[in-house]
This record gives sequence, structure tokens and C-alpha cells, in this order.
Amino acid sequence: MKKIRIGILTLLTIVCFGCHTKSTKVYTEEDITIIPKPKQVTLNPGAFSFTENTKLVALDEATSETLEMLQTNFKNVADWKLEIVASEPASNYILLTHDDSLENENYLLEVSSDKIVIRANDQAGYLYGIQSLQQLLPVEFEGNTLVENIQWEVPNVIINDGPRFKWRGVMLDLSRHFLDKAYIKNTIDQLAKHKMNVLHLHLVDDQGWRIEIKKYPKLTEVGAWRVDQEELHWNSREPIKAGQKGTYGGFFTQNELKEIVAYAASKNVEVIPEIEMPAHVTSAIAAYPHLKCFENPEAIGVPSGGVWPITDIYCAGKESTFEFLEDVLLEVMEIFPSQYIHIGGDEATKTNWEQCPFCKKRMANENLKDVEELQSYFIKRMEKFINAHGKRLVGWDEILEGGLAPDATVMSWRGFEGGLEAAQHGHDVVMTPTSYCYFDYYQGPQNEEPLAIGGYLPLSKVYQFDPVVETMTEEEATHVLGGQANLWTEYIPTAEHAEYMLYPRLAALSETVWSPKDARNWDDFAHRMETQYKRYENQGVNVAKSAFLVTSKTEADTETKTVTLTLQNEFPNANIRYQFGDEALTQNSTVYTNPIEITETTIVQASLFKGGKLIGSTFRDTIQFHKAVAHPTAFSTIYNERYQGVGNSTLVNAVRGTKNFHDGQWLAWLNDDMEAIIDLSGQKSIEKVVLGSMENQGPGIFFPTMVEVSTSNDGEVFENVGTISRAFAPNGNPVLKDFIVEFEPKQARYVKVNAKNLNTAPNGSGTWLFVDEILIQ
Repeated sequence: MKKIRIGILTLLTIVCFGCHTKSTKVYTEEDITIIPKPKQVTLNPGAFSFTENTKLVALDEATSETLEMLQTNFKNVADWKLEIVASEPASNYILLTHDDSLENENYLLEVSSDKIVIRANDQAGYLYGIQSLQQLLPVEFEGNTLVENIQWEVPNVIINDGPRFKWRGVMLDLSRHFLDKAYIKNTIDQLAKHKMNVLHLHLVDDQGWRIEIKKYPKLTEVGAWRVDQEELHWNSREPIKAGQKGTYGGFFTQNELKEIVAYAASKNVEVIPEIEMPAHVTSAIAAYPHLKCFENPEAIGVPSGGVWPITDIYCAGKESTFEFLEDVLLEVMEIFPSQYIHIGGDEATKTNWEQCPFCKKRMANENLKDVEELQSYFIKRMEKFINAHGKRLVGWDEILEGGLAPDATVMSWRGFEGGLEAAQHGHDVVMTPTSYCYFDYYQGPQNEEPLAIGGYLPLSKVYQFDPVVETMTEEEATHVLGGQANLWTEYIPTAEHAEYMLYPRLAALSETVWSPKDARNWDDFAHRMETQYKRYENQGVNVAKSAFLVTSKTEADTETKTVTLTLQNEFPNANIRYQFGDEALTQNSTVYTNPIEITETTIVQASLFKGGKLIGSTFRDTIQFHKAVAHPTAFSTIYNERYQGVGNSTLVNAVRGTKNFHDGQWLAWLNDDMEAIIDLSGQKSIEKVVLGSMENQGPGIFFPTMVEVSTSNDGEVFENVGTISRAFAPNGNPVLKDFIVEFEPKQARYVKVNAKNLNTAPNGSGTWLFVDEILIQ
């Protein structure tokens, strides 16, 4: 009998353990790694442990749909089918319950050892409460594979949370490179995880029309496709003529877009369409040439790459233009139930308007003094139509020019000034300045990053963004709806690349538009990002590790012939280790504490270490001292004032330039050849001269077509000792190259180096010649 009792007791113990295991872990505030940071968190002792018997309590259909996300995740990682029930059990459950006292999108998450309760006033609040709950779970919960030997538990907390701004957005440019439905849905999932609520789709631009319009089928038959020149740099592609067959592109059908809109709505994401006007519409004009200025306008093709200036724009004088746009918008509004319609309004070059008889007549009839007022007329007329259909107009800050439409919302991208001006006049504003919100900019050193449009926007800079300008009054600040990241895709051809550019910077931006400003702290955010990177990896996101990269600041002292190398990293208290030479870095390499002084040719390697392991890629630089270092250098034609490096010594300071041609280590000549004469201050034996150059054909930077080296002992009579030539070749990427001229050893005091400029680019524009160093050996 005694044995039977013991067996029953043991069985009961096992059953109870299976029902609700008690946590043994002691949680601290450092374990709360939610991004964006909640408004208020109270940590209590203990934890709630999930089991396969945990119930999900849904009191209505809306909460049931929200809980299904949690149910699906537990099925994936634990192979549990948590039951959704309609009433509360005694314990071990999650309850979503309505609370009228909470504002929209707010939630109250209360975790105790026997239950979890999420209170909200709307579906968005429930959704965000679930997202925070998932971030309290182990990072493995974000995956799609079964996880063994893990305790699915969350600390006992009370989280009272809600957004700072109501517009928390991301813009995806689908015109320059088409991104498919699967990627759009994945992005919507990530927006929800980051508590973002606006997806702005840039559906129309010069290089592609991406939305089916049934009344105008040529918009997609012609405008959605361009001639494939993807192997060339975006800004060096050949012009396209009317009738050339396009094969590169794509578009969404109206049904596909409705599917996307419905999916986004389930994640509390409003999809806002952008239908550009009056400029950035070459794809539309290629389909319907009558939309541009003049009586019988010339037909054009859909451009394969960059267009500047943008002169082929909609004619503001023809009634047929407005009929077309109203027809298009009627179909757009049937697809998108969003409150806003974005009409672009940016970068219109109005030279055709100045000459077009239709536009001149319009200006005369409407008493408009110039083409800026004509643009204002255009925007106000479209706003009136949009408003008549229960929508609001939003446009880039150029819509301010000539006078702003009465009820328009301004999206300020050229800094904060346009937004400030609009708010001062009582207009709503969405801040999206290039300096903080353009995610097509580089996020790490250009030498280590995939090709981008330019600029530099690291993770830490994004985190400094604040949509409210300090000089705003309280009243003006109320007009700031929020902020938005923009992902322009001229240089982003794939979904994988788009992910790389969005994450992790989206995490930083989400906190700037959700969390209270006084709660933000970079050190704290950096700590939480350690967990966030693991979440991204478990989710299968192609997250950039650029923030881990060690970067350097290099300074040369030509008097002492010393190069000083300062190493840095985005994260606080980074454990950077370095060493000289080619051997692999280890956790035993030297800890970096102070700038490194170098006086001889040296290979430097460095990287971030964490937990004894190397994190991210290794920084490597070769500081090469040579016979020309710190010697006087003269130029027959002085370099351009825009690229002066550190003066004449730039080419003999042992410091090399990077692919970032604004890094201060380049001299450049526009349309001119370079001729440099270096005085070695006495005869020296030399046998090799190396000229370092760059090519980046987009902004017009080309390799020299010839490099010639001559030597002299008197500085007057020079003897040619070597010449190399290189014919122009199309190239789509920035490239650094050394042009090496070798010859029999010679005694010489003066070395003359000539580099011939290409002079004229294939598109007829001028050309830059960039040089960073002349090495003499």
C-alpha cells in the first residue's frame, strides 16, 4: 500500500509539473529588451511559465484573430496547440480584454505567475501587447523550427504603453526596382513587430508604373517595363527611345493590392499609395504621350536609370491631364481605403511649362504670375478632387512652393524646414529628413558595404532623430503627426538587399516615433539591440551588421612622418582588439585604448570582440610609407576646390582614400588632366610609381585613360620612364584601383606623374579624375 501511495504522489507531481512549472530564474531590468522601449515598465518577482495546457482566452472574434498569432508561434517552436477558449479558467491563461479607459493603440500588459492579461481599447492595442509579450519570451520564440529543452516563460511585469506619435511609417520605392507581394507582406509583419503603423507605397516614378489601372491599360503594358541595363551604374545608363521593348519590371494587379491592404489592416498598418504628379511620371508619359506639354509632343521611352533634370512632366494646361489623373485616382481610391493619398509633388523642372502654349493660357486665365503658382494651382486642384472623395492629400515639401493647398499635409524630406514652415501655417506634417530617415544611404564604411546612393546614416544617427523641432511652439508641435523612413531603391535591386538596408535601422527609428523622448538612451538601446539582432536572425531577416564594424580616423603628420590611427565602433564600451601583420585576430590580441601611432609600413587589423568571439568582419588597413612621403608636391593645374583633401600633401601622406569620395583623402580634377611633380629632396633610386584612383561612374568619376611617369635630376628636363593606358569600360560599381608603372631602377630627384582625364562621359557630361596617393618605390 505504501508503494502505491508513493507512485501516485510521484505521478501527481509529474502531472502538476507539466501543468505549470514554477520559474527558478530571477529576472532583472536588463532582461527586459523590448524595442521600441515601453512607456512604463514595473518588474515584479516571479514569472509566468507557458505549458501545453496554457489557455488563450478570446472574448470576441477580433481578439481570437490576434491570439492566433501567438498560437501559431507556439505550434512552430514547441509543437503545442494552445487552445483558444471563450471564458477564463482558474489559472494558466492569457486574456485579452477591452478597456475603454485606454487610448487607441495603447495597451496594459499585466503578467503574474498564474495568468497574463492584456487590456486595450482596440485591435491595435491587443496586437502591440502581444508583440511586447513575444519580446519577453526567449529569442528562440521568433523562429519557425522546433526548439528542445527550453523554458517558455516571461517575467512578471506590468507594462503601460502607447505611442508618442500617430504616424510611424516606412516608404518602399517599388518603381525603381519592383519588390514582390511576398516581400511586402514580410515587411508588414516587421512593421507590426516594431509597432509601426504606416506603409507608404511609392507606386509611380519615371522608371516604372506599378499599379494596374483598368481604364488606362498601357500604364502597365508600357510603363511597367524598361530596357534591362542593370549591369550599368544607375546614372550612366543609355537613354531609351520610344518603342524600345522593355523586359525588366513588373506591377501589381488591383486584386493583389487589395490583398496587401487587407493583410496590412490585420496588422494595424495603413497602406498609403503614392501616385506621383506633376513630375517623376516619365513611365506614364511613355504610355500616353499626350499627357505632356505642347500640341503634338514627341513620344518617349521608359528610362532605364537616372533622369535629371525631370522635364517630361504632366502638362498643367491641358484639361485631359486632369481627366486622366482623376480617372486614375478613382481606381486608386477603390483599392486603398487609407485616409491619405500621396501625390508626390517633388523635383518638377518646369521649363516646358514656361514655353507650353496650354500652360501659358492656363496661367493667364487663372491670373498666375509664374510656373511656381501654376504648380500650386495643380496641387490645389487635385486636393479639391481628393477631398471631395473623403480623402486627404499629402505630398513632399515642394508642394509648399507657390502656396500650399488648404488642407494638405506636408512630408518634409529636404531637412526639417519645410515641415516647420507648414506647421507654422497650421498644416499637419510628417518629418522624414534625409539626414535621419533616408535608409538608402550607407550605414557603414563604403568599402565594406553594398553599393548605395551615397550619404552616411549609421544606426546611432537614426536613433538621434526627433520629429519635433526644438524651436516649435506647443501649437506647432501638435501638427507633427510623426516620422517616416524612406527606402528609395535605385541601388536596391532585390528583397534581400532591401532587408539589409531596413534592418536594424528600423528598430532605431521605431523607438524615436513610439517611445517618450526622455526615455531614450543610446547605451540602453545598444544593450537591447544585442537581443534584437538574435531576434532578427531567428526570424530569417537579412540584418546588416554594419554597426559592429570597426572604423578608423586616420591623420598624417608630414613633419614627423607619423600616421595616427583612431579606431571606433558604434556601440558603447566596445571591446576592440587589434594587431599588426597578417596573423588572424584572436581574443588575446591587443585591447585598443588609445590612438595608434605608425611610423613605418604596417598592416593593421582590428575587430569587435564579445564573449571571447570576433563579432562582424575584420577591419584591415595598410599604412604604406614610401620614398615620396611628406615631400614637396606641385601641380601644373590645381585641383578642384570641392575636393582639396588636406592640400598639396594629400598625395604623399601615406593615407589612402576610401570609396567615400567625401572622406577628405582625395584630390580631384573636373575635365582637366593631372600633372604632379614630386621633389624627393635629393637623388634616390626608384623603380616603381603607383597612382591610386577611383571610379564611380554614377556621379561622373572615371579612371584615367593614361598614366605617364617621367623623372628628372634638375626639375627642367624630364625623361619618360613608363606609360600605361586604359580604355574606358562601363562599370556599375565604385572601384578603387592602383595604376602601377614599373621600370628599370633609376636615380632621380624629381618625379612627374601625368594622369589623363576621360574628359567626356558617354552621356556627354563632364568627368572627374580622383587621386588619393602617389607612391614612389
